[in-house]
This record gives sequence, C-alpha cells and structure tokens, in this order.
Amino acid sequence: MAEADINRETELKLAAKPEDFDTLRAAPAIADRATGPATAKTLESTYYDTEDRRLAARKVTLRVRKTGDGYVQTVKSAPDEDGLGRGEWECAVTSAAPDLTLITDAAAIELLGTLGESELQPVFTSVVERTIQDVTLGEGDDAASIEVAFDRGRIQLPDGRSSDLCEVELELKSGQPAALYDLAQELTKAAPLRLEMRSKAERGHALANGATEKALKAEKLLLDPETTVEGAVARIVRACLAHMVANEAVTLAGDDPEGVHQMRVALRRLRSAIALFRPFIPAMQYLWLVGEIKWLAGSLGPARDWDVFGEELLAPVRDAFHKADGHGRSAVEDLDTLAAAAEAKRLRAYEGVREAIRSDRYTAFLLGVGSWVEKRGWRDQPVSEESVRLFQPVIGLADHLLNKRHKKAKRAGHGFAHLPVAQRHQLRIALKKLRYAVEFFRSLYDDKPVRRYIQQLAAFQDALGHLNDVATATRLLHELHDDGSRSAPGEPRAAGIVIGWHARGVADTEAALVALWHDFLDTKHFWSKPDAAV
Repeated sequence: MAEADINRETELKLAAKPEDFDTLRAAPAIADRATGPATAKTLESTYYDTEDRRLAARKVTLRVRKTGDGYVQTVKSAPDEDGLGRGEWECAVTSAAPDLTLITDAAAIELLGTLGESELQPVFTSVVERTIQDVTLGEGDDAASIEVAFDRGRIQLPDGRSSDLCEVELELKSGQPAALYDLAQELTKAAPLRLEMRSKAERGHALANGATEKALKAEKLLLDPETTVEGAVARIVRACLAHMVANEAVTLAGDDPEGVHQMRVALRRLRSAIALFRPFIPAMQYLWLVGEIKWLAGSLGPARDWDVFGEELLAPVRDAFHKADGHGRSAVEDLDTLAAAAEAKRLRAYEGVREAIRSDRYTAFLLGVGSWVEKRGWRDQPVSEESVRLFQPVIGLADHLLNKRHKKAKRAGHGFAHLPVAQRHQLRIALKKLRYAVEFFRSLYDDKPVRRYIQQLAAFQDALGHLNDVATATRLLHELHDDGSRSAPGEPRAAGIVIGWHARGVADTEAALVALWHDFLDTKHFWSKPDAAV
C-alpha cells in the first residue's frame, strides 16, 4: 500500500461487562503501569466483502475506519496458529469506500486475490467507544509495551439488526507475546473476564449471515519433518485449545449435542497430547494440566452422557414402539415417561456445563495453558538427555511414539473375544489415544496409508463405543433419581426395555467386533521405523 504502515498485529481479547470497566482501569495491573494519560475516541468502521463472502471464507478482513477528519483502510490476514498474531496493512484513503489501487504490498494483494472494487459491498459497521491506556510490563530488555483498549459499542447491519460488544483488547506494541497473558491473568483477578477468540469481523459476518452457532471438528494439523519436538508440542496444544474454544458458543446454547461432544473430544485430544509428551514436561506442570483437564471434562461429561442416552439409546426404542401401530401401548407410555425424566436430567446437566464454561476457573485454565505454551514452560527443568530432545526434529520421536501407542492397544486387547466389558472399555481408550497420536503426526507421512489406518481405527473404535454407551446407560438409569426424587410408575419397566433392547443388539454384533479386532491386528504400520527406540 502507498504510504502504508506494514506490521503484524499481536493482541489478546477479553470479553467483559461494561459495569466492570472502571474497576479494571483502576486495577494495579493497569493503574500502576500506565505510561501516560488515557485517551478516548469513537471508532466507526465499515467492513467490506463480496456478495459470496470470499474474504470471510478465508478469514481475511477489509475495512475502512473513520479517524477524525480522515479514513484509514486496513487489510488483515487470518490469525496465526498462536491465535495472537495476524498480518495487518494500513494506509490513508479519501473516503469511507475502499481504494484497492493503493494496495501495492505483494502479501496484501495475494490475500485479497482477484478482487475488483465493483465486487465489494459494505456488509456491516461497528461503532465503538474506545478508551486507550498504554502500559509497560517488566524492565530493561524484558520490558513489554502494551496498548490496553476498553471497547464498548455495537455491530450494525444495514437492515437495522445489531449486536452489542464489550471487550478489553491487549495489543502488544513491543516485547514478547507472553506479556499479554501475564497482563490478562492479572486483570482476571480484578473482574470477571472471558477469553474472546472471535474478531469483530467474525462476529459481524455471523450476524450478517444469520448463522446459528455450529459445532466444529478439529482441523487437520500440519507439521513438517523439520519441526522440533517442542514446536510440535506448541502446535498440538494450541490446536486442541482452538478446537475446544471454537465449540464454546454452540455448547452454551445447548441446542446441538455435537457442541459438548466436540469440546470433550478437544479435551481428550489435549490430555492425550500431554500424556504423549509427558517425559518432556516437568512433573508439577503435568499434574496441573491433567488436573484442570479432568475437572473440565468431568463438568461436561454428564451432559454428553444424557445426550447419547436420549438420542442414540432411548430414541430408537421409542420410535420402534410408537410405530408398532397400537401394540405395546402401555410400554409406549412408560417410555415417554422415562424420556421426560431423562430430558429433565439432561437439562440440569447443561446447567453444570454453562456454570463451568462461564467460571473464573475456566478462563484461568485457558490463559494458563496459553501462557505455558507461549513461554515454553516445559523448558523450566534441568538439562538432561530427555530435555535436550525437545530441540530435535519430531519425526524420529513420532515413529517411536506411534509404535508405542500401537503396542499398548494390542496389549489392551489381548484375548479380545473373552474380554469383559470393562477391559474392552480400556481397549477403546487405548485406541483413542493411538488415533489422536496418528492425527497429530499424520502430516509427517504419506497420506494414503495414514488415511487407511485411521479408517480402520475409527470403525473399531465406533463399534466399541456403542458397547460402552450401553454400559453407561445402565449407570445413568441408576442415577436418574439420585437427587432423592421418586420415579414415576412405569419408569423401571421402560428402563428394563431399553437396556434389554440394546443388550440383545450388543450380543448380535459380537462376531463383527471380533472380526474388527483381527482387522486391526492385520493393519500395516505406516510409520517409518516400527521398532525404533528413542
């Protein structure tokens, strides 16, 4: 861009309540570090895109902001893998309309692609009252300069629809990004704050599209052979956190069971990653990470269990009886009564989910893990033969870890045909850990054999999952009235029908399960050195 300030924006956003702004501004974390007086201004920004939203699809932002008597055009790239940084190119323009002729930087041109000004249209506008306070953390070479922006306003659409916003932006001006986490953690002690991963542009496009929150699966992780072990740890942990946070909104809404399911998957992947790299993580750090993951997974677990019970176990039985054309009418009534009791239990479980996600502990967990990764906290240990490997390429270690996980799964399933349900559940856990390890490292290997291996794992894992769901259903039905409430007439009968129905189904699939186990044993390794040792 002509006369452009080309830089990288590095910031952390925190959702806040308007009534807490004065408390936050007066907090020692801000007041004692202020480097000058606070300034206030109104920001009016118009965001542009094509009719088919080509820029939004690639998380590229094009906006024009009114600043005093002038206008500034800004192009922003998609966020970096750390969630903090993104490319940003700015220049002055003469009006509120974008001027693409001023874009001369090759990177910005590539971001926008083959885009003509005639294709652009205003999508939404944000009007924000911003108060800025500059602060400095640390001293000397360790000092970091941060711009703290208290933003309050709204996103508006041309048709009148709008959405309020209230957040604290911490933008790094100089120093290390870890300072953003340090400041955020201090601010959470002054007032309730939540990590906000969505940009104003993302929220505006969601409002414009009328999109409901959707559950998202984990994105494919990309590592290359030159990535170090600690580089792999950082990328994998960040990917797990991003996957979890991306499903927060849909989980809080509680309308789509896939939301809480994906949050739990993200937590299992995170715990599996922490266990995978345990030899490189100091003991106290490991215990804290696992403890917080267990707490959160435990908070989400009951909601997921009741979702599965209602949708996958109770629903098919009810449907079958309802379609029986009048036969078994008393059973239908009993099953409907059981469904009502189960739904009440599910709704109470979701109250616990919302309480956990909105808690200070959850925010502290996200900021704590983010800080740990940004500071490479695992380096805080004596130099040893193990710790030195953190700086070696991950490809050699990947071979070893995959082989180790594969062998553990084989041991867990030894004598599969005669294993009781509890031990088959342990096999399922071992297979999950193996599958997550494969997904973490898959980009290091040829994709075709990896894909075949994952498909084989997924088929066996899903079959075992149904077996576990039936066992879980038995436990849930015993817990249905553990709050002291009385069961309605017919509930015990309906519970027996559901368990009996699926118990027979499990028996009918036994031969298929045994066949899947043998298929797994026959599956070829895709990694380079099956017997490699590290």
